[in-house]
Amino acid sequence: MEFTEADFHDLANRLRNWGRWGDDDERGTTNLITPDRIAAAGALIRRGAVFNLGIPFDENGPQLGRGRSNPLHLMSETGDPDPRFGGPFRFSDDVIVMPLQCATQWDSLAHVMYDDLLYNGFPASAVTARGTARGSITHQAKGIAGRGVLLDIAALEGVDWLPGGFVIEPEHLDAAVARQGSVAVGAGDILLVRTGFWRMFRETGDRPAFNGPEPGLGLRCCQWLHDRNVAVVASDNRAVEVVPSEIPDFSLPVHLILIRDMGMTLGEIFDLEELAADCQADGVWEFFFAGPPLEVTRAVGSPVNPLAIK
Repeated sequence: MEFTEADFHDLANRLRNWGRWGDDDERGTTNLITPDRIAAAGALIRRGAVFNLGIPFDENGPQLGRGRSNPLHLMSETGDPDPRFGGPFRFSDDVIVMPLQCATQWDSLAHVMYDDLLYNGFPASAVTARGTARGSITHQAKGIAGRGVLLDIAALEGVDWLPGGFVIEPEHLDAAVARQGSVAVGAGDILLVRTGFWRMFRETGDRPAFNGPEPGLGLRCCQWLHDRNVAVVASDNRAVEVVPSEIPDFSLPVHLILIRDMGMTLGEIFDLEELAADCQADGVWEFFFAGPPLEVTRAVGSPVNPLAIK
């Protein structure tokens, strides 16, 4: 389905959450992860099975080096004798140089803007060379934990991974819910959407393919997420949304609506393979999720090593 720019603005105006949690709010939909919902999510831990949803932070990552590069890991100390220390003591230390959004990561509410405004109507000028004065990732430092739900769209379609440009529609999300035993998606949930695209990269090592057209959420899914009061959405591709977009010559419209208008934190480049296999095996598609970002002052994104615990 092809949309127009007018369709985009109509949808953005209808779904905008500005002022919903106060004029000074900088957390957006993670306000929906309330203490009682976190406590209830704790009861989902039954087996003590832990699934790491982060990808390795190393030189073998998916980045092409245009704007974002893969992490550069160096040793500043390797255990050589140091005259500053007496006795047998030796030590090693590391240094890492990387963009904050080069691997598994969160997008903050200051990550995208249009019409010179950020989420909640804050001016885009809040973002400077020193970082952002509004909507920093630090506002999510203790807010991204609670009930997680995985919807496996690749399995729904019977493929290892969806093809580039595949538009995930609300009907796909509903069909995945039904296929997975009618697991509910509701208020305050952290929704993980599997496209299989990380598996594609892991098996092929094809960086251009991973950074080219990709499967992902279409514009109509924004309404679906809004209606269910989903708190956070993350996926195993690089943009969460479908690329190219459904609006000709209009980049990342789902980012603009979810982040700038709805105030939703997005997670990108998650590894959902082991978790999806376990969910398929035991028929349980909900779990406790924990994924706090690093408190990088004024940052517009953060690396994360998210965990799902069942």
